Amino acid sequence: MGPVMGRREFLKGSAGIGASLILSRSVFGANDRVGLGFIGVGPRGMGLLNEFKTFPDVEIIAVSDVYAPRVDQAVAATGGRAKGYSDFRHLLDRKDLDAVVIATPPHWHALNSVLACQAGKDVYCEKPMCLTVAEATAMLEAATVHKRVTQIGTQMHATENFHRVVEIIRSGILGTITMVRCFCNENISPNGFGHPPDSDPPEGLDWDFWCGPAPLRPFKRPIFERHYFFQDYAGLGLLHNMAPHILDLPFWALELKAPLAVTAIGGRFALTDCTDVPDTLEAVYDYGTLILTWTHSEVSSYGYELQGGLGIGRRLGIIFQGTNGTLFADYNIRKLVPEGDRISEKDLPPPSLPRSPGHTREWINAIKTRQECSCSYAYHYWIQLAISLGDIAYQVKQRIVFDDRGKKIIGNPMANNLLARPYRSPWKLPA
Repeated sequence: MGPVMGRREFLKGSAGIGASLILSRSVFGANDRVGLGFIGVGPRGMGLLNEFKTFPDVEIIAVSDVYAPRVDQAVAATGGRAKGYSDFRHLLDRKDLDAVVIATPPHWHALNSVLACQAGKDVYCEKPMCLTVAEATAMLEAATVHKRVTQIGTQMHATENFHRVVEIIRSGILGTITMVRCFCNENISPNGFGHPPDSDPPEGLDWDFWCGPAPLRPFKRPIFERHYFFQDYAGLGLLHNMAPHILDLPFWALELKAPLAVTAIGGRFALTDCTDVPDTLEAVYDYGTLILTWTHSEVSSYGYELQGGLGIGRRLGIIFQGTNGTLFADYNIRKLVPEGDRISEKDLPPPSLPRSPGHTREWINAIKTRQECSCSYAYHYWIQLAISLGDIAYQVKQRIVFDDRGKKIIGNPMANNLLARPYRSPWKLPA
C-alpha cells in the first residue's frame, strides 16, 4: 500500500480505523490484557518489544516495519502470535489493538503518532518526540483531542538518580540557579562512517516508504543504519538524539516552559565522512531568570571531569550552578560542590517525590487508569520546543526570539518558516 494524500482520503476506503475510534477500549479492569502493536522493529523497537512482552498483562498482537526481515524477527520474538505488517496503517486498522509503541526513525514520529491517536490508540513514542515545532504541536493536539495516554521514551526520567536531583534542586539549597549547562560528547573523528557508495537497498526494504515524508535520497547504508547522523531524518544529531534525555532533568527540576530567545552556533569542523550533522554545537537558551546551554561534540569526548577523561566514549551531564553551590549530575552520578561553607551534604533534603514503577510499566498502568504519564506529550512538548528552536537558530545563524502565545518567531520570516518542514508529496500531517 503506497502513501496516502491525507487522513480524509485514507478514511474514505478504510472503515476499520473509523470504527476503532468507537470500539477501542477506554476502560480496563485490573486483570485485562493490553493489546499492543509495534510500529518500527529495528534495534530499539526490538529492545522495547522484549521488555513489554515480559509484562503478564500485555499481549503483543501486531508488528510493522518497512523492512521485511525485521517483521519476521519481531513475529518470531512473540512466538508467532503477532501478525506482521509492512504498512503501519494496516496495523492501526485492528479493532483489538489498544496501544502502539513507535520506534521508527524520528522523521516518521509525528505521522505515526497523529494517525495512531486518531485511530483511538494510546501511544508510547521513542525520543525525540519529532523534528519540528509544528509536528510537536500536531502530536499534542491529536493526543488531547482524542484523549490518548502518551509517553515519550525518555526512560532515565524513571531512575532514582533523576528523582534525587529534582528533589535537591527544588529544595532550594543551591540558592538562586542562574545557569544550567547540559552536554553530550563523543568522538568519531575524523572518518566517522566513511564514504560508502550509494547502492540498491537490501532485499525486503521499501526504501521509498522508509524515507516517507522526508526527502527521497539514494540508498546509503549509514543513512539506514545510523539515521541520527543525517539531518533529513533525525535533525541535528546529538541535539535531537540525546537532548531529550539530558534536558529532561532541568526541565523537570525547574519546570521550564518556552524560552524567550535562542542562539546556536557550530559546524562541521573535524568530521570528513558522509554524515551532515554538526560535529560541534553550542546552543544558548534565555529563560529570563536563568540561562540554559546545550553543548555537543562528535569529535571530543571530554566530560568536564564528571566521569574522568580516560579513553574515548560518550560522556554526558547536567551542571546546575547556584549561588550556594553547584550540582553535577548524569544518569547515575551526583556531585555537590559548595560555594565555601554555604552548604554541605548534610543539607540534602529527604526523598519526597513518588518513585516510578518503571517507564514502560508506568505507561501500561496509565492505559488502564487513564492517568497522564510523567513524560506525556503535554510534558515533553516543552523539551521538544527547545530542541527544535535550537535547530532553527543553528540553521539561520541568528539569535531568534520566540513568542509562545503566538507560536511564532518574531521579526525573522526565514526562521519562522522553519517551524515546520515541507513533507514529500503525497504525505502530509492529517488535520
